Amino acid sequence: MPSRTVKFEYHPGLSTIHFDAVRLCGKWDGGGLPSAAWSLQPMVQVSEPGGPPYWKAEATFIPDATGATLDWGVQTDGPAGAGVWGIAAEVDDVASTDRTLSFTLQDNTGPQRYFLTWCGLLGTNRVSSDTGLTDAARFSVWAPNAQSVSLILADPSTGYVADDGTGIVQTIAMTKGSDGIWSTHAPATQRRNSLRAMLGQTYMFKVVKDDGSSAYRTDLWSLMQIGAGDFDPKGSRYAGPPEQLDGPQSCSVVCDPSVVVLAGVPEVPASGFWSGEFVPGRPMPASIDDLVIYELHVGALGFGRAGPGTLDDATDFLNHLDTLGVNAVELLPIAEFETAANWGYGTSHFFAIDQAAGGTDRLKAFVKACHRRGIAVILDVCYNHFTPDAERAQWAYDSNDPTRNIYYWYEGQPGDYAKPDGGYIDNLSSGWAPRFDQEAVRQLFISSAAFLVSVCHVDGFRLDQTSSIHQYPVVHATQRRADRAAAFGVKFLRQWTRTMRLVAPRLFLCAEDYSGWSAMTEPSLTGTGMGFDATWYADFHHNLVEFNGGGYAELLKEAGYGDDRLLQMDRFADTLRASGTLKIVYHESHDDVGNREGSARTIVTAVNHAPLIGETRKWAEARVRYATAMSLLSAATPMFFMGEEVGAAKPYRYNDFLDNREDIRGLAAGDGAKLFAFYRQIVNFSVSRDAIRSRNIFVSVVDDASRVLAFYRWNDDEAYLVVGSLNNRPFVPGYVLHDDRLVNFVWREVFNSDSLDFGGWNVGNAGAALQADNGALRVTIPACGVIVFRRS
Repeated sequence: MPSRTVKFEYHPGLSTIHFDAVRLCGKWDGGGLPSAAWSLQPMVQVSEPGGPPYWKAEATFIPDATGATLDWGVQTDGPAGAGVWGIAAEVDDVASTDRTLSFTLQDNTGPQRYFLTWCGLLGTNRVSSDTGLTDAARFSVWAPNAQSVSLILADPSTGYVADDGTGIVQTIAMTKGSDGIWSTHAPATQRRNSLRAMLGQTYMFKVVKDDGSSAYRTDLWSLMQIGAGDFDPKGSRYAGPPEQLDGPQSCSVVCDPSVVVLAGVPEVPASGFWSGEFVPGRPMPASIDDLVIYELHVGALGFGRAGPGTLDDATDFLNHLDTLGVNAVELLPIAEFETAANWGYGTSHFFAIDQAAGGTDRLKAFVKACHRRGIAVILDVCYNHFTPDAERAQWAYDSNDPTRNIYYWYEGQPGDYAKPDGGYIDNLSSGWAPRFDQEAVRQLFISSAAFLVSVCHVDGFRLDQTSSIHQYPVVHATQRRADRAAAFGVKFLRQWTRTMRLVAPRLFLCAEDYSGWSAMTEPSLTGTGMGFDATWYADFHHNLVEFNGGGYAELLKEAGYGDDRLLQMDRFADTLRASGTLKIVYHESHDDVGNREGSARTIVTAVNHAPLIGETRKWAEARVRYATAMSLLSAATPMFFMGEEVGAAKPYRYNDFLDNREDIRGLAAGDGAKLFAFYRQIVNFSVSRDAIRSRNIFVSVVDDASRVLAFYRWNDDEAYLVVGSLNNRPFVPGYVLHDDRLVNFVWREVFNSDSLDFGGWNVGNAGAALQADNGALRVTIPACGVIVFRRS
């Protein structure tokens, strides 16, 4: 009996994902027999025309190995280091975190492949054709339950295919391959078989479902949806312009990510476009600890005109951010979502940047403009549910059977519940939970993130409500815990962060997670943690500013009554102590400036919604400065929402944010000028001092009655003492701090939030150097102010 040779392939998926070396690891020995020990052999990189490179190797087994189950994997040398395990996915077992692959050796054992990402596997891709064309366009879609699938080329003048087929230009049959993937090349007529010639072509898929019914579905891996408006024909005939269509319902569009096309300038290769991305003297932040994050909703820009803001508006806004001094901007979700005016937390197409915002190439332009200013770009992404109206996106893609609804988790059978939707999974998001036990579903999220990093050069992600993925899943009808769904949510998050660390280990990965689970910030690539750099810390905001329903200190809200009531400084002190444990803190986020019941802009909360005029505004701004300083001088990574820096006062809500837009740049030059001056100084102070950006913090003084709080920030080279008060009167001639750490050091005042330049009363220590006396230090503290001292 002859020996058997098995081929192995490792596919990163994108030409921009680089490894210096890859080694095949297998549990077999040099003689071709199973072994308990791992063997290693080098893999060879293969670059085929038209496709991304991959790695391959072969192993030969003797006949006695037939029938054996053999484990394998790969070891990589690359951005994450040398000898790093290159398999990100775990085995399909909730009780195991093992990341090995396996096969049973048979006479007909085919190639063994692992795809780190599915980029290049689904969607529209440039490939080599059987005729030798290196620019062929291949269309692929995952529809494992379909009886048949056809590629539909549509009329680009309308960008829509009605349920009766109106809008179809050509239909091309697709062929089903392994893993439920259907594929076809572009038609070979009229030289339309090259991807280049197909650019701009609108298309969909006609899916004949398992029950014989037909539906038109968009390409969930498309790089562009042609619609940029609000109109959904709901399957009816449409004869209007494509830009008026709602993006998720409109046709997908053939794009070429290897070039950048911007209005008014010639098309350029991507390599040429990114030339000059970084500027000497404008370094990029290197660590999560370095960041001061500005949370920005692109759609809330565009003040003074109808319609939501765009990425061009965001690029124009960068001069403001540059002046402000922040070094990171976090965009609310910008991937394709329904309607033009939306927060974006209901994504339909994760690769396609919303067309109403400007599309993918506009995002590239924005990222490049940020990088030239030393500003990192973090994208907010939502993986805990899909768009609410997913009829032409994920919903019932190839089956009407809830148990075969491939993108949605379903437990049991429809007959188990009073209504068929009873088996879907609630998770405290605004939609059903994704089916995280399917690799194709996980890869929709993983591969799109890899694409955004590799092709659009984004610097990090903030994952929306990860607790909904790993903690909150329950069966809709019974509210019974869906433990398997939660377990696979954990597996997904680990696979996602592992892939990101393999692709670009210096990415900033943040999670909106309130579970308190320590594993969230433990390593995933080299362990079984979740792999995030930091988690959002809502308790910080709730104790510092407000939370409807109580249960927190709500310092600013309580101070806003204007009387001398006792404040729970001790409760806020606890959150300050915890701020050094890999947290993102904020005095305002998008959820806390009017959308959540009882919430409002900081400047409004600071005076309990009193009119912002005269002395009332002065007090409001003083308390805003206090809250801002507590955030930016904490041991966490600080963040604040757009408009806070100029005293924006209108509520920011999901359903009417366009009606409440404020002219941020106008306010910076007008009524908000002094507050903006304060923000510029406190941001610079926070960013430029390593001791402030360290995780070291010690709360030394907590005085509820006097409303005083003091804490230290330090590193090996310097130490700072931060003293804050929400008292309605200044402490003059002084408040005596008692703490052994003061020793007999000299402490020089280096920052005062009450400066006249900031609109304050100029109460403080005038930059004096104050001598401590055996652990006691007398300091002047302004009303509702913060003083910072540096140890001499």
